[in-house]
Amino acid sequence: MTSSRTSSRTSPAAAHPVPPVLPQRMRAWIGTPEGPDLRITDLPEPAPGEALVSVAAFSVNRGELNLFRRRAEGWRPGQDLAGTVVRAAADGSGPAAGTRIAAMNDFGGWAQYAAVPVDRLAVLPDAVAFTEAATLGVAGLTALRALRRGGPLLGRRVLVTGASGGVGSFAVQLAAAEGAEVTALTGTHRDLDLKALGAHHVATSLADTEGDFDVILESVGGEVLVCALKRLSALGHIVVLGTSSGRTASLSISSFVPHARQTLHPFWVFGSGEPVGEDLELLVRLIDLGRLRPVLGHQDAWERLPEVMAALRERRIAGKATLLVHDGA
Repeated sequence: MTSSRTSSRTSPAAAHPVPPVLPQRMRAWIGTPEGPDLRITDLPEPAPGEALVSVAAFSVNRGELNLFRRRAEGWRPGQDLAGTVVRAAADGSGPAAGTRIAAMNDFGGWAQYAAVPVDRLAVLPDAVAFTEAATLGVAGLTALRALRRGGPLLGRRVLVTGASGGVGSFAVQLAAAEGAEVTALTGTHRDLDLKALGAHHVATSLADTEGDFDVILESVGGEVLVCALKRLSALGHIVVLGTSSGRTASLSISSFVPHARQTLHPFWVFGSGEPVGEDLELLVRLIDLGRLRPVLGHQDAWERLPEVMAALRERRIAGKATLLVHDGA
């Protein structure tokens, strides 16, 4: 009996499983001035505080579409990703191998494997799909952090322009969940049910909306920004996220309400300062609780990335576009 009990105990080898044998090469999208090129390249070598992740899915952000002509040949694009840790960080920090995660990287996410700083990832519950988690990085964090610039939202009137996009669809839901009265402004994708996401009012022009707004998230630019400023309440906050229209706004002192204490916030998610991992964990938890639903406007195999990027440029996709990565040769 003693012999039997001893043999059933966990062996030293089982207590310290052999790490998986990983390939030395992988497929990855590489940046060129003409756009992304799918190549065979070296597996990334993580720094001591980075986990090596097998990428299951990644998403594309509109801001990434115009980087290729500005970056040097050979850079590795890709910020938002989700997958599984295959090698834990060498310094002992972060999740163990086998853990499902979502992450926002500076680069390198459009690949079979990515090295991810452990403070830039969040652990995924089993109920949260990789395709959902891969949308959270840039768009989800932008919406969350931009809304914070306006202070507490309970009972306040919030305007979200570009509401059918990735950032906008997250912002509508997050603002409504905090008790705001949300107006969603959208010029495209009218088939997207923004009221189902929590919007109280949906419009295609500011002329079709009523009253002033306490918090405005503005991503269109041009005349929309000029008109939005005139609808900002006396103590309101307007957070400028981008210029998706490509049009420049002409602003002067007369663009603001006289004798008001309004605040204009230029916003870039990578310089906003909040801990990435903590905010990703918050967004993941909201999905797990059923309080946040990423709008998956398009899902495709990762080899079709150029076609998906073209569809994003032409505004044929509402919400987020997600690409599924596999181990094809």
